[in-house]
Amino acid sequence: MPHISSSLSTLQPAAVWAHFATLCRIPRPSKQEDALRLHLQQWAQGLGLATLVDAAGNLIIRKAATAGREGMPSLVLQGHLDMVCQKNSTSTHDFSRDAIAPVLQDGWVQAPDTTLGADNGMGVAMILALLADDSLAHGPIEALLTVDEEAGMGGAQGLAAGVLQGSLMLNLDTEEWGEFYLGCAGGLDVNVARNGVAQAIPSGHTAWRIALTGLRGGHSGVNIHEERGNAIKLLVRVLQALQGLGHLHVASLQGGSARNALPREAFATITLPADQGAALASALAQWQALLNHEFTGVEAGITLTAQATSVNQVMSEGDQAIWLRSLHAAPHGVRRMSQRVPGVVETSNNLGMVDLTPAQGECNFMVRSLLDSASQALADEIVSLWALSNTVAVKSGAYPGWTPNPESQLLSLCQQVYQREFHEASKVQVIHAGLECGIIAAKYPDMDIVSFGPTIRGAHAPGESVEVASVARTWQLFTAIVSAIGSPA
Repeated sequence: MPHISSSLSTLQPAAVWAHFATLCRIPRPSKQEDALRLHLQQWAQGLGLATLVDAAGNLIIRKAATAGREGMPSLVLQGHLDMVCQKNSTSTHDFSRDAIAPVLQDGWVQAPDTTLGADNGMGVAMILALLADDSLAHGPIEALLTVDEEAGMGGAQGLAAGVLQGSLMLNLDTEEWGEFYLGCAGGLDVNVARNGVAQAIPSGHTAWRIALTGLRGGHSGVNIHEERGNAIKLLVRVLQALQGLGHLHVASLQGGSARNALPREAFATITLPADQGAALASALAQWQALLNHEFTGVEAGITLTAQATSVNQVMSEGDQAIWLRSLHAAPHGVRRMSQRVPGVVETSNNLGMVDLTPAQGECNFMVRSLLDSASQALADEIVSLWALSNTVAVKSGAYPGWTPNPESQLLSLCQQVYQREFHEASKVQVIHAGLECGIIAAKYPDMDIVSFGPTIRGAHAPGESVEVASVARTWQLFTAIVSAIGSPA
């Protein structure tokens, strides 16, 4: 049994939570999954299971069918090893070396100051627990544990056709118990970069560090329709207005730390004439009150502060104008709701990260859509905006959406099992977040795929939590479906 922290040791199903504790213990940022992959490969080999690491770095574990079920359909169980690494600015957590510290509170497991990694650690933990369970009758199983999902879906993109033997796939990477997912958005990134010309600080100027904090953040696909604040967009708006104080110069601007997370915090270093300190404090207080009023019911604690600091250089006036005006004009949020799937976002964009200095700057936009043509169109608009200032903007990392198949026989079976186990009907949904299912389906077009999972709140933001009761129900459903797939007619 894997090592388990005391906060999780009493939870059921014990095997699932024990494996999740292992995932909390071993750091797993995107592109840094090597240690975890090696640990899991050795663990699987210790159980006598066949393993393969493909050219993209994905781990594939194969378990033979139980006696008498060798002729049943081969089933792929899929999740991703990496996690989004977000923390509060007051946290000293180092995701490259420190373990996640889960806490049990009111029926939820959470990480108060960091992301928890329940996305997708809980799904992976269930797959591992099922691989180790010799009491369950099943057909042939392949576990596909991908890498780099959160930073561009590199593992799924690099998966070769013909590697997987299964004709059915269960993806365990969704976050609402009681719902089966049958489609998802595709998307791509737009990466913007521009070199600048640094200038000396004007004589008689004082430097200030402005912080805009207190936003909720969240998943840029799951939460984008909730109109949560974007710290980058809001701080740029404030900086635009502060130029009215006269002779404001920007030395730096940083915000956001993950392309697929709504920015919770943003920071700018500016200089102003030395006699403008009181006017700055007054303006920030007014802006704080205004923004909290605008976001009533959505954001509860937007905070704007300024502290004296020191800088050596500032941006040129031309570079400053290009960055502030372009970021101010750049799109963010829902572009269009779906007319095909009521209540689901069709197309959106997240201005997720910005990092500007006097010498250079860059920012990232993550575009999503249920329609590949619509994501390309919105990305082209963003590229066109930056082209007006001869700023380089490059589209990259495009991945396809997952087109729903209402005739899915696997979905029908899953719904039947759900009804039998819980005596109620399940729901079928399409999710605006990106899942690896679309990429895998493009390479394995005959594969029948369904996705489900436990209830997770606040994915991609500090305070991420997973509901304990939904984990137990998901495990019950998961094992029942796997058994039903491998059951002779």
